[in-house]
Amino acid sequence: MTHDYSAEGAAPAWPTGFRAYTGHGGLRDQGDDVSIVASDRPAVSAAMFTKSLFAGPAVVLSRAHAAGQRLRAVVTLAQNANVATGRQGAEHAAEVVGRVAGILGLSDDEVLIGSTGVIGRPLPMDTIRAHFDGAAQRGPDAFTAAPLDVARAMMTTDTRPKTAVRTVGAARLVGVAKGVGMLEPNMATMLAYVVTDAELAATDLDRALRMAVDATFNCLSVDTDTSTSDTVAVLANGAAGPVDPEEFAAALADLCLDLTRQLASDGEGATKLLRVTVTEARDAAQAKRIAKSVVNSPLVKTAVYGADPNWGRVLMAVGKNTDDRDIEPHRVTVAFGGTEVYPTEPTPELLADLTTALRRSEVDLAVTLGVGDGAATVFGCDLSPGYVRINADYTT
Repeated sequence: MTHDYSAEGAAPAWPTGFRAYTGHGGLRDQGDDVSIVASDRPAVSAAMFTKSLFAGPAVVLSRAHAAGQRLRAVVTLAQNANVATGRQGAEHAAEVVGRVAGILGLSDDEVLIGSTGVIGRPLPMDTIRAHFDGAAQRGPDAFTAAPLDVARAMMTTDTRPKTAVRTVGAARLVGVAKGVGMLEPNMATMLAYVVTDAELAATDLDRALRMAVDATFNCLSVDTDTSTSDTVAVLANGAAGPVDPEEFAAALADLCLDLTRQLASDGEGATKLLRVTVTEARDAAQAKRIAKSVVNSPLVKTAVYGADPNWGRVLMAVGKNTDDRDIEPHRVTVAFGGTEVYPTEPTPELLADLTTALRRSEVDLAVTLGVGDGAATVFGCDLSPGYVRINADYTT
């Protein structure tokens, strides 16, 4: 596996056989807010979705279509989640899928739809219909968008587009993602799509996606709130020929980790990426649970924002997991930026060094539990006044 693009500043092209479209459909005041990514040839697919009880019509419809594991296109509407909109919302989602399928010459069940933004507002279907009519008239000439264009068109409160690229043999994987708030898996207010020209069996693709999501997107949290619209999908059209399934799985996981880091560092109001690693847990599940408890703590997050080396807040976040009775305080250690802070006698020099470490753009917190050999790393961000401002004014 090789990395041919860095996470920042990349300008990737689509893998062989994929093309894309972006345009302004009237969902926001200006800028592209509609995107389509499609394969020119049959593909196999895998997808995962939010577990929210209020899953939107886009998720409900896409779950049904994804079950066939033969998706060839993804359409995304940004700025409007089309959630809690009743039967009308379901009809609108189905109409969008039908129109995209018609443009591409596909059956409806080969199209996945993602919708993200404000909850409880109907889609502006008059402008959306007019937009798709125009796209249909342009035909293939409309499909000239690059991955970066699609990533931009998907954005809501994101401050920057998110793309990543990996290669496996002759095949390429290109991913785009959005999401910076209402982020707590399963999965997040997050849309992430990966397309590849690798040839794989549908079962291998599904297994690779589930393993990747479990270790990356499901280790991501900004604010503990689970979205109604989460969708992650991967489409493989085989144009580059077969690849080793294990090598592909490793590349997909690495790409998803790249996108996860980008999502976390762009959290609403975020000034720092926060990475929490828990080791010596009973098992991986306990390690992830404790790490999430730390990364989700508002007190820990605000301490990181203020570069305040208050390790007592980390102990608090561990200790509130009262069902984990096998965690004994005298076995626990805590480190900030590689420097042990508990159990350690704090000195002015140590506190000054920790403050310097906490001022970095990436902050590492580590906890050992002294219970077993389970380990997990989760990703999040600090909590700043910017988060409050963005979300206090989100619909106004």
